[in-house]
Amino acid sequence: MLDAVVVGAGPNGLTAAVELARRGFSVAVFEAWDTVGGGARTEELTLPGFRHDPCSAAHPLGINSPAFRALPLERYGLEWLHPELPMAHPFTDGSAAVLSRSVAETAASFGPRDAGAYRRLVEPFLPKWDTLVRDFMSLPRTALPRDPVTLARFGLAGLPPSTWLTSRFRDERAKALFAGLVGHVMAPLSGFATGAIGLVFALAAHARGWPVARGGSQSISDALAAYLKDLGGEIHTDYEVKRLDDLPPARSYVFDTSPTALAKIAGFGDYYANYRYGAGVFKVDYALDGPVPWTAKEARTAGTVQIGADSTEIGTALRAASRENRAPDRPFLITVQPSIVDPTRAPAGKQVFWAYGHVPSGWTGDLTDALERQLERFAPGFRDRVLARATAGPPELAARNANYVGGDIGTGAVSGLQILLRPKLSLSPYGTPHPAIFICSSATPPGPGVHGMSGHNAAKAVWRRLRQS
Repeated sequence: MLDAVVVGAGPNGLTAAVELARRGFSVAVFEAWDTVGGGARTEELTLPGFRHDPCSAAHPLGINSPAFRALPLERYGLEWLHPELPMAHPFTDGSAAVLSRSVAETAASFGPRDAGAYRRLVEPFLPKWDTLVRDFMSLPRTALPRDPVTLARFGLAGLPPSTWLTSRFRDERAKALFAGLVGHVMAPLSGFATGAIGLVFALAAHARGWPVARGGSQSISDALAAYLKDLGGEIHTDYEVKRLDDLPPARSYVFDTSPTALAKIAGFGDYYANYRYGAGVFKVDYALDGPVPWTAKEARTAGTVQIGADSTEIGTALRAASRENRAPDRPFLITVQPSIVDPTRAPAGKQVFWAYGHVPSGWTGDLTDALERQLERFAPGFRDRVLARATAGPPELAARNANYVGGDIGTGAVSGLQILLRPKLSLSPYGTPHPAIFICSSATPPGPGVHGMSGHNAAKAVWRRLRQS
């Protein structure tokens, strides 16, 4: 009998399996697709030679993840590549605010009226970042805080809405960039703890950057899988699990799935009936005949580029998708351009490019025209560079990854208490009604992102039980 069976070979499932195998437990992973990856995959979606990331593409939380940093993933081919600028936020006048590794450079891009306020916001936390990120991403009770004082100070700054936090800024440049950071998790700007979301992304960029993985996000999943196999773990692909009887006998079962799927497979009925899914996204992957013609020079060297004219426009777009059940006329866009730092992703002289905007859950429309009109405001002539595009709205995203219910790439709304207490209001979020069944997906703390910490935290709960039995 196996010690643990993991269902789902996304970054969290693979990390959970690795953590258990490292401690001597026998582990097998079962994945419905023919390859591992979940939200960290790389595929030729448009033309031969153009390698795209269907979901996550840039990884500020990955390079900062305490779980990943404790694993020898570089020995298995994972290499982080850093663009000249982690992130840029251009404006219609051709200027841009930037999120740089340097706090001083970032602050200077906001202008003299907000430079000091930004430095006062982030500088107290940076010297203690490694401890803070470990404490923050291990909540609620998988580990005692190493620095509870700093964690409490962070909570005081981050638990209010991001609009409260950005009220310290006087000009739009800092407000817009920070609003965009919150938009990465599709959270309304006025929501509880959204200040913490923006602050974590900013600190992550200053601490270690906002890199891409050489060769694409698949490299992260492949490194985890290769390490797991060296530890003696098994991986079975092309194996869809519809009920517990489909799995071999084991002392524990760990699900890197949505709560909805887990309830169906395990027969938990309406146990997760109150769990809420958030807005979806509409994503376009592009094969380009050269770089994006950004008007702002800073955007040409940034790995990630946020698109929103100001914080009001960003807030309006987020509200439209998450609360008003409509696609925004001017969507807030997150874009990633891996080819500026990784020439292996496209043929010589060409580039891959990725953009998505927020839309209502399950939306079946086509956002391509609105998305490209928005891009043209900041990169005139963009459409002339397009060789091919691959579009995916909520139905297509959900079909490719069952965790993306309604196109929600975060596997659950990041709003209200569900930001911190997910998938249930519980101090044991990785447990379920059955003592041998656990959940480790992005529906558990610390939530969305390719960082493996949900899997790491869940593995702790599993091995504690295994050692007691």
